[in-house]
Amino acid sequence: MALRRYPVVALTILVGLAVTVLLLSGADSAARWVASIFALAVAAHQSIGMVRDIMRGHWGIDILAVTAIVATVSVGEYIASLIVVLMLTGGAALEDYAAGRATKELTSLLERAPRTAHLENEDGSTTEVPIDTIEVGDALLVRPSEVVPVDGLLLSGAAIFDESALTGESLPVEHETGSPVPSGVLNGPSAVRIRATAREEDSQYSRIIALVREASGSRAPVVRLADRYAVPFTVFSLLLAAAAWYFSGDPSRFAEVLVVATPCPLLIAAPVAFLGGMSQSAKAGIIVKGAGTLEQLSRVKTAAFDKTGTLTGGEPTLEEIRSASLDPLELLALAASAEQYSSHVLAAAVVAEALDRGLSLETTDNATEHATHGVTALFADRRVLVGKQSFVAENATGVQATQIAAGQMAVYVGVDGEFAGTLIMRDPVRPEAPATLTALREMGVSEIVMLTGDAEATAQFIAKEVGITQVWAELLPEDKVRLVHELPQRQVMMVGDGVNDAPVLAASDVGIAMGAKGSTAASESADVVILHDDLAKVAEAVRLGRRTIRIAIQSIWIGIILSVGLMIVAATGKIPAVAGALSQEFVDLAAILNALRALSPGKKRR
Repeated sequence: MALRRYPVVALTILVGLAVTVLLLSGADSAARWVASIFALAVAAHQSIGMVRDIMRGHWGIDILAVTAIVATVSVGEYIASLIVVLMLTGGAALEDYAAGRATKELTSLLERAPRTAHLENEDGSTTEVPIDTIEVGDALLVRPSEVVPVDGLLLSGAAIFDESALTGESLPVEHETGSPVPSGVLNGPSAVRIRATAREEDSQYSRIIALVREASGSRAPVVRLADRYAVPFTVFSLLLAAAAWYFSGDPSRFAEVLVVATPCPLLIAAPVAFLGGMSQSAKAGIIVKGAGTLEQLSRVKTAAFDKTGTLTGGEPTLEEIRSASLDPLELLALAASAEQYSSHVLAAAVVAEALDRGLSLETTDNATEHATHGVTALFADRRVLVGKQSFVAENATGVQATQIAAGQMAVYVGVDGEFAGTLIMRDPVRPEAPATLTALREMGVSEIVMLTGDAEATAQFIAKEVGITQVWAELLPEDKVRLVHELPQRQVMMVGDGVNDAPVLAASDVGIAMGAKGSTAASESADVVILHDDLAKVAEAVRLGRRTIRIAIQSIWIGIILSVGLMIVAATGKIPAVAGALSQEFVDLAAILNALRALSPGKKRR
């Protein structure tokens, strides 16, 4: 597979083996011709792409590589020419591997969306049909825990939907009869009926896919790190070689200088460092999809964060027990006993909290869930109501509205027909969030903002907790893309986790997806995927990016400085071509050994 993907690398190795066999058999002349013809053929092929790049105004490392190949062949150093060819093609293959270009197409997002829908017939039965056959006005049945296939209006009674994948809101959203329901949201515990208001291609989910494609295509290409050093190094090498020839009157000086100016440190040092950095990132649970992404991470000046599932954990928790008459733990135990019979996401959080506190839960065969409102449970000696304020107030006396802060939600509890208290829920800030933002600021990220689809009050509250002053709330996916493009301090890093974040992750200079619990859409459109549910990995990714680039630049400069020293000596005629070719290998070795330091984790920030 690798040989098919990199045929020139494979062919270079075969030619090298053939040349070795010829030399061992005493056919030196044949070995020289085989190596020289092959090296010049590669140089000619490389020159075609080089000329095209120059015509487009891009001067890169290929100029130096072609010059080095021709120079080594011209002085008879055909072994050195093969080494340069191997470094050129092997370095490109290594960089390609490190860059992870063989990623899946973003269109695979569509494959993960529902492909069929349940179409209602006139007799009340349903037929499973492909989504692309749905027309506006069709009545559809959406079963429990199914993704809504197309945009529609809710025909059945009030229902609960999980819209976190689209809006970032972690708490379930209740829709009344006749309200619009977007495609891509997850239906709750009860089957619902909707009437299609858009075909598949015009629905919300498909528009998000289109945004991802558009944003991905709008990115400017990343210039390879080594290209920035190649042109001045090449110009200097040629000028020094020409000067040596001019002042000595010996044309061999020109070749002798260029022999020690081979571009191997530039060709291989940076890709080796990138590969080391990506390897360390993977060990830390951070998948970096491209070598260029490491460089982008090293230059991040602005970090933008989604709220739900990114700065917060995306799972509601019990924050406070406000009891009106009972002992707080007794209130929690009764509420959790009733919530066992509810499928609501808040119910699961209440039950988990009670169990964590070691409370015993009662069981019953007489419990009823009232969809979107609450649950009623009759135990041996008590009747417990848990749910919305209006639901509990209809069945219990003395219910009073409780004051809640932004980002909080109250669950009301009634016991034996009387108001018993409230449970205050919240989607809490990740404990590592403040320290992560502090670490980013210490590494030079000067601007940190929040971009979220959540309500303004909730967003401001969370932002204050983590130390963010710039907040944009109640945003649609296209709003996030626009704001990222307008942020003045580049490079911009966006961190998110939901389907609604996929377009902005693709549009930002560096998109980071919290992939442990996030959507596939976010993970595929991002440049970096955090595999563990740990926001601190974002700061770790930036640290590794900065360290990798620092090592790559150091390795390049080691090669340049040593090569320049050898070139100056060669210009005086003190280094023959053969000795120059051998000494250059030590330069290559020094640059590569330094680049290999990227394979170590380095010193982590506390």
